[in-house]
Amino acid sequence: IYADPAKRLELYFRPKDPYCHPVCANRFPTSTMLLRVRRRSRRKKQLDTEGQTQPEVQFEMEILGIVTTVYKFQGMSDFQYLAMHSGPDGKQTSMYDKVLMLKPEKEEFFNRELPLYIPPPIFSRLDTPIDYFYRPDIQHRSGYNNPQVSGENLIGLSRAHCPHNAIFVNFDDEEIPAKPLDAAVQTWKKVCTNPVDNKVEEELRKLFEVRPVWSRNAVKANVSVHPEKLKLLLPYLAYYMLTGPWRSLWVRFGYDPRKHPEAKIYQVLDFRIRCGMKYGYAPNDMPVKAKRSTYNYSLPITVKKQVSHTVSVHDLKQGLGTAGASGAKKPPSSRYKLKESIYIFREGALPPYRQMFYQLCDLNVESLQKIIHRNDGTESECTERDGWCLPKTSDDLRDSMSLMIKQIIRSTRPALFSNTTSSEDCKEQLAYESGEDEEDEEEEEEEFKPSDGSENEMETEILDYV
Repeated sequence: IYADPAKRLELYFRPKDPYCHPVCANRFPTSTMLLRVRRRSRRKKQLDTEGQTQPEVQFEMEILGIVTTVYKFQGMSDFQYLAMHSGPDGKQTSMYDKVLMLKPEKEEFFNRELPLYIPPPIFSRLDTPIDYFYRPDIQHRSGYNNPQVSGENLIGLSRAHCPHNAIFVNFDDEEIPAKPLDAAVQTWKKVCTNPVDNKVEEELRKLFEVRPVWSRNAVKANVSVHPEKLKLLLPYLAYYMLTGPWRSLWVRFGYDPRKHPEAKIYQVLDFRIRCGMKYGYAPNDMPVKAKRSTYNYSLPITVKKQVSHTVSVHDLKQGLGTAGASGAKKPPSSRYKLKESIYIFREGALPPYRQMFYQLCDLNVESLQKIIHRNDGTESECTERDGWCLPKTSDDLRDSMSLMIKQIIRSTRPALFSNTTSSEDCKEQLAYESGEDEEDEEEEEEEFKPSDGSENEMETEILDYV
């Protein structure tokens, strides 16, 4: 805990109870001294007024060092949930010996009849009292009627799209937008007040002229622009595809990829690095590590989040440090640029994340391009699953890319592969594992979840605009 300044010190009142919820201490800098105090007492024969002996007490103090960090428990204790069962007579019975497996057990341990015990899915995310500042009821004018609420806008796993500057388009929508919303134009014109902004806008316009469909990461790798300004600039020049073969991509206004077979090369490929014993290496053996893991999960109250700086319109107008930040090591032309590996797949290089969204034109491997262009000139229908490509094209691309990544890992960590097989055997084995048995493939893919918080996730990008 001390090694990480963002961690809070946890105190468990029942350390052996896995259901015990801790209280947390905040970290504070201090400048105090650590003292060692010794109390020495020696009995003397000196008598007091009552005739009793009085010990002679001496104190010795020694400064051991200076304390620079302290932890203070300032939060409130949360509810404690015990593994108990209430009987009909109100008597509480402990269930710890029945629900905790402290050693390997036989089958009978799991087939016993037990009372229903469901611990809470989550505890409090805060341990300090806060003011909610409830708003007063809004007083509407006479004749006002509340808008109808559809089932899609009810509280659930997802929230309704708020009216914002970005335009979202589904694959089955008949029309595509030809121009941005007035709010998007006004917002960008309000912010675009310096020459750097004009230059970035012109650069992005040229990108969309050369290529009508871009991912946000691809834009970040080609244009140096602050992320907050990019949120305002993209809705000004393009609309966002939610579903279909161009999902999670930004498309130039007025361009409909569903009507142009040449837009096949701009389709998206959701690629996830396969790992498992049947591929020859476990998840922990992969050179590409996951950003988060359930094995080192931290409770929300145990992490002290940094207070983020709120970006205001004034900050945007000042350029967000794009031109005048002092002490910046990188020049303004490349300060916010990402590496090409964030959106381009090359043979012999590992992807930066375990899940990547590639556009087909960014797969810079000749064998992969042959798979993509197998039906050039004969495209007849654009489907939501495969777009203008032949059916199963995405599966063939994933198989070939997985084989390339397996060969890279084999070359970097030969100890993981005990058996020496030829490349042809690898291809046959991969085709059998991924092509013949579709059920196994689905189960394998279920193990791969998007890395939380990574820059290549569709969900993360949508939340910036709703």
